[in-house]
Amino acid sequence: MNIEQILLNFLGENLFLLVLAAFIIVCIFLGVRIVPQSEQFVVERFGRLKSVLGPGINFIVPFLDRVAHKISILERQLPNASQDAITVDNVLVQVETSVFYRITEPERTVYRIRDVDAAIATTVAGIVRAEIGKMELDEVQSNRSQLITQIKALVEDAVDDWGIEVTRAEILDVNLDQATRDAMMQQLNAERARRAEVTKAEGNKRSVELAADAELYAAEQTAKARRIEAEAEAYATQVVAAAIAENGLEAAQYQVALKQVESLNALGGSQGSNTIVLPANAIEAFGNAFNMLKGRG
Repeated sequence: MNIEQILLNFLGENLFLLVLAAFIIVCIFLGVRIVPQSEQFVVERFGRLKSVLGPGINFIVPFLDRVAHKISILERQLPNASQDAITVDNVLVQVETSVFYRITEPERTVYRIRDVDAAIATTVAGIVRAEIGKMELDEVQSNRSQLITQIKALVEDAVDDWGIEVTRAEILDVNLDQATRDAMMQQLNAERARRAEVTKAEGNKRSVELAADAELYAAEQTAKARRIEAEAEAYATQVVAAAIAENGLEAAQYQVALKQVESLNALGGSQGSNTIVLPANAIEAFGNAFNMLKGRG
């Protein structure tokens, strides 16, 4: 018996086992599905939805079940879109938007919508036009964050049946036509000129107020000085009156004589005074002052 006959006999006896082993290998190959972390597999049986396979090792029925769709669950960004809109004050604006989303329920995305990206883009465009049509241009410019929040909420409600979660919705830019820009620039320049005039007028008013305050302060200080001087003179008068009341007429004469002596001294001590003219009673004043000083001593 040669080698060929031996092989034929072996194959004939073990053919069933070989076929069975091959069948088992094919079943394992078809029945085991390893799903990546970033994907989910949609399984169909005879054309109907059977299950959705999550990340990891999964088992399906070979020859009956098949993986019909492999869906990425990573966050996606739609291409930036630009659409025209008209505000409530009839200004044409061009709005550039960007939307981020991810698929949370692949079975809905697969069986309820054909082109999810185009559907979301169309929905966003309609919502943006509708929302901007309710606002004036100044509100669009100043309340952009509020507008973005409103658009995101409306888009989420619109795409909820498609198994999609809108993670971000952004308004990248709001562009105006050249005529509107020129009009806004003229308005801005006029507003700047008005503010400059107001600032100048306020400055002039403040300058006048400060000058008036300075004059009032000077007047108050002058009045205060005069009051102090008057009080000093009154105090001196009170002292003299008290001395007269205490010492009588003699104290008054002493004060008069003392003043005369001080005046003569000042006249004699002045520069350029070579000749001193004395009144007729000057000598008598000196004598009286001397006698009074001697008597007080």
